Amino acid sequence: MPLDPAFLEDCPYAPGGLLLGEVLEVDAAQGRIRVRWPTHDDLPITREQRTDPVRHPRHVSGGLMVRVTGMVGYAHAYYLLGLRHAAGWIGYGVRIHSARFHALAPPGEPIDIECTATQLRRGTDRILGRYRFAFTQSGKLVYEGDQTALWLRVRGAPPAAP
Repeated sequence: MPLDPAFLEDCPYAPGGLLLGEVLEVDAAQGRIRVRWPTHDDLPITREQRTDPVRHPRHVSGGLMVRVTGMVGYAHAYYLLGLRHAAGWIGYGVRIHSARFHALAPPGEPIDIECTATQLRRGTDRILGRYRFAFTQSGKLVYEGDQTALWLRVRGAPPAAP
C-alpha cells in the first residue's frame, strides 16, 4: 500500500529525507512492519560514489542503509505503536548492537525491509525498543541489523511544524 498521507504529514522528515516508497505489511501480532525502499543512482551518498566496475561498483551506500533503519523504525512506531510526532513523540537511535552487510545492493531494484520489535519496555513518556532489521533485494539478503531506539514524548511542546 502506498504511504498514508497522514503518515507523511506526521513524519519529522519530508519525503526526500524519508526515502521509503510503500508499506508492504503491518503485522501487529508479530510486532513487524515490512516496507519497500526504491533505489536509484541519485540517492544521497550513492550519487557521490566514484565507481569502478571491478574495485568499487556502484551500490546503495551502507551508511544510507543504516540511516534508513531510523525511518523504518519511525514507520514501526507510527503504524504499530500508535506514536505520533504531532503528539510530541520523537525517536532516537541509541545503539547499534550489530550491523552486517552481506552483499552490495546495486541501485535500480527496490530493497524490501523487515523491521521486527524484539523487545519493548514502555513507560508513560518513553518506550525503549530493540529491533531486528533485514534488508533484501531481489530475494537476496544485503543487510541485517540489531538496534535499540528510544521514543520520548515531550509534553508541553508546541505543535510540530508542517
